[in-house]
Amino acid sequence: MANWQRLELRFPPLALTLAFAALMVAADRMAPALALTGRHGHVAGTAILLIGGLVCLVGVIQFRAHATTVDPMAPDRSSALVTTGIYHHTRNPMYLGFAVMLIGVGTILGSLPALALLPLFVIYLTRFQIVPEERILAGKFGAPYFAYLARVPRWL
Repeated sequence: MANWQRLELRFPPLALTLAFAALMVAADRMAPALALTGRHGHVAGTAILLIGGLVCLVGVIQFRAHATTVDPMAPDRSSALVTTGIYHHTRNPMYLGFAVMLIGVGTILGSLPALALLPLFVIYLTRFQIVPEERILAGKFGAPYFAYLARVPRWL
């Protein structure tokens, strides 16, 4: 196993999101002169944060309705392939919601350095969480999953 593979499915996405939010605050504090909006983005940022939370919640509710696991550390325990509702538009609404929430944090901070961390979050989550999940789910669900992959985008 290559060293980078040890990072696969290692950190819970919610914990990763919270860590990136903390990094965003730290980046903002380290470079306050790079503020984008003069710190007036609180209302917009809060709205974006809430929208992201709602997207996550809808994904969780749909998994629960199909009686499948919401544990991102154990995709092998999935018992159903959910392809309807929000999953008809994005394969990863919970992760998309986390990314939107981080956009909200960056907007609240009004910080270019904070927002600059978002692509790193997306790249890390894609490579070390989503790609391994996809590999496991492809082995578990086969042809219907491959058809889903072809039809629905990973993010948006």
